[in-house]
Amino acid sequence: MVIDIGNTFVKMVCYEDGIIAEQRVALSDREAILGFCRRQPFAGGIYCSVVDVPADLEREWSSLPFGMLRYESGVTPVPLKSRYQTPLTLGADRMAASVGAWARWPGRNILVVDVGTCATFDFVSADGTYLGGNISPGIRMRLKAMHQQTGRLPLVEPEGDVPDFGISTETALRCGALKGIAMETEGYVRHFAQRFERPLVCFTGGDSLDVDVPGVEVCRDRHLVARGLDRILRWNQSPV
Repeated sequence: MVIDIGNTFVKMVCYEDGIIAEQRVALSDREAILGFCRRQPFAGGIYCSVVDVPADLEREWSSLPFGMLRYESGVTPVPLKSRYQTPLTLGADRMAASVGAWARWPGRNILVVDVGTCATFDFVSADGTYLGGNISPGIRMRLKAMHQQTGRLPLVEPEGDVPDFGISTETALRCGALKGIAMETEGYVRHFAQRFERPLVCFTGGDSLDVDVPGVEVCRDRHLVARGLDRILRWNQSPV
């Protein structure tokens, strides 16, 4: 069992030679989380979180009939080497996604793009080294910031018309957020492609982007964090 606790949702996945079940719920939905934990005869489990986990939930996990490993950045061993200078502050989901990408595409230079609450851009070299990455506001965060940090700009949703140029305040804000993050991502991809051979860009996370850069292979895997956590669990059970 793999549990990824993000800023917005708890994503739960059941593995048995691949994903056989998944569920996404709010962290406050304790019964749904525990119900998923008891649904299958799990042999083991792992979880990570970018927010504080309620103490009562951790107590429930500790009493399950199988071991639950908590992945902690800079503490739990992972199969990647790392150049990150502050490993204890590295988001668990960022390293997990990087491990997932490396495990699925070994021997490739990979840029992992995860667009959710924040947009993260993480780099893994072909020799299995996590080189680091960057963090930027996600789409909804950009829209909320423009509303909250100004006196008159409205709060708009990302869903709606996205013309080439905003033709109203609503579309100007939406285009600025969506096209801005898309062009930012394209810039990272081009820079990555210039520095590394056989570049592979993998998109994951809740919000998808359309980026097409000649000579760069692009793939999408919304389960990349879960795949990485599964690999980390197996690595800690029997490192190879």
